[in-house]
Formats: sequence, structure tokens, C-alpha cells
Amino acid sequence: MNKFNHFVGIDISKEYFDVTLFNGLTTLEHNQFNNSKKGVDELIDWIKGLKASSENTLICMEHTGIYKNFLVDILSINKCNLWIEMPLRITKSSGVQKGKNDKIDSQRIAMYAHRFQDKAMLFSGSKIVLDKLHALSKQRGMYLTYKSAIQKRLKEQKVFDKEIYNVLCENDNKIINLYEKLIEDIDKQLENLIKEDQEVLEVYQFATSVKGIGPRTAIALICYTKNFTTFNTPRELASYCGVVPFQHTSGKSIRGKNKVHFMANKDLKRLLHLCTVSCIQSDPEIKTFYERKQDEGKHKMSILNSIRNKLVHRICACVRNRKMYVERQIA
Repeated sequence: MNKFNHFVGIDISKEYFDVTLFNGLTTLEHNQFNNSKKGVDELIDWIKGLKASSENTLICMEHTGIYKNFLVDILSINKCNLWIEMPLRITKSSGVQKGKNDKIDSQRIAMYAHRFQDKAMLFSGSKIVLDKLHALSKQRGMYLTYKSAIQKRLKEQKVFDKEIYNVLCENDNKIINLYEKLIEDIDKQLENLIKEDQEVLEVYQFATSVKGIGPRTAIALICYTKNFTTFNTPRELASYCGVVPFQHTSGKSIRGKNKVHFMANKDLKRLLHLCTVSCIQSDPEIKTFYERKQDEGKHKMSILNSIRNKLVHRICACVRNRKMYVERQIA
């Protein structure tokens, strides 16, 4: 038996958002509101005016970064059933689309919520500390990207044009030093934030106890999984991280190689790859596994992917069992 009898689809932009309410049969009601706290309050009154109770109404929207914040905060306070879905899933489910505008998009989101209501993952607000950790981690990554870009340009100038390099060197080095100082300050802020929440601190300690898993990877996993609460099994998390290959075959003619899904989290996959490279050098068990698979003729990237998978399972085991990782002794 379906839990919901009304479905709200919201298409969000910077200045306003379009809303469609669907009753599961034929009635579609549409409206548009300013993307502000006042606009969200007006949305709630509009939904109530259409005799849709908050208990039996499913509100679905796409993940649109900071533009969704007013909606999420106020709807959560009002204890609405809120489903924040990946845009690509909604797009893929809609089939061939003819025409597109904000009103039509909100209708498609409402229809998606009705069709897949049994798969709805209701939003539960994350801890403020997790939001701060995620924001600071993103800022750190941005500064690191800027620093690397300047360093790369400077290195190329030195090789191809020494005179221009001499002109740019002093100014660029000042900027590089500034970014290094900012990154160092952010690392300290991240460390202090983790200590503010005992539960987050414990999970962080369990994750970093696994050999090869550093602070950046542990923090990223904590942020993306809401402190390891959004995935039921290690395999689900591994799939999300892009370290679980899937078959690509059809009949007798298509025999593609097993490959990971393109929708995987690229940040986590990159971080786990760096951890894997470190493990091969520092973990005797992983090093032995890597060399054995190489001797068996396995492809290098396939071996690295298996190690990434192992690391995810080790982290999940430590967090699930609330125990630090104990390194296995090789005879």
C-alpha cells in the first residue's frame, strides 16, 4: 500500500522555483515562488490550501547545491517528507523528452516521485559539523587546484621561456606560498571541527586506523556518507565510490569488459586511488596481494581496483564493529 497520496515536484533556480503538485491520478497544480525564506513559507501555505497534508505528501527536488538551502532548511523544520534526488536519475527515467522549461521540469519531478515512491530516500538533516567539514574540504580542494595550476604554468615557462619565467617567478611564488598557508590553516580548522563531535571523531579514528587511509580520505567518506549512515552495506559504498565493476554484455555479440559506473563519486575514487598506491608501498599484505595478481597476469588497473575495494570493506568493518584496524601479520 502506498504511503503517499500527493506528490510535489520542485525545479529550483537561483531566483525562483517552480512547483507542481500531483494527486496520483490526473490533477496537476502548478505555481512559482521566489527562492527565499518568504517564498518557501508561501509554498507551504499553497500546499496546505490544496488540502495536501504534510504526512501524506512526498516532496521531491534535484540536488542543486546551495540554491536548495532555503527549501531544505524550512521544509525540514516543518517535518515534510523530503526526497533530494540525483538529477541524472530523474532525467534517465523520463525517456525521450520533447521540450523543456521550468514548469515541465517540475511536472516531471512530481511524476518521478509518484512512480518511484517506494524507492524514496527521505532526507534527514545532517549535523552542522558535517556541513562545515564538507564546505571546508571543498574550499581546500579549490585552493589546491589553483596552486597546482600556477605551479604547472611556472614550470612550463621555465622550460620554454626563461625570461618570462624570471618576470613571473617572484609574484607567482608569493601566491603559491599564500595558498600553502591557507591550506595549512584549513587543515587545522578541519582537525578542530572533528574534535567538536565525539561521534564524528570516533568514526574518523576508526577510518584512519586502516593503513593507507589519510585524514583527507576519511573526512571525505564521513561527509559523503553522513558519518557512514547512508549506505546499508560495504558493497553499496564501494559501488558509490566507483570501485565495483559491472558486466557489459548482451547476447553473443557484445562482450564488453567489466567496468565501473560513470555516475560514481569521482572525488572518493581519486582519493581511494592515492590510498591504494600508498598501501602497495607500506602494507605488506597489500603489497603481497598486488605482486601475486601481477604474476597471475592480471591487468594493473584491475588489481588497483580490487585493492580500493578491500580498503572500503576494511573501513566499513572498523566503523561497523567500532574497532580500530589491526594489521594482519604475515608469516
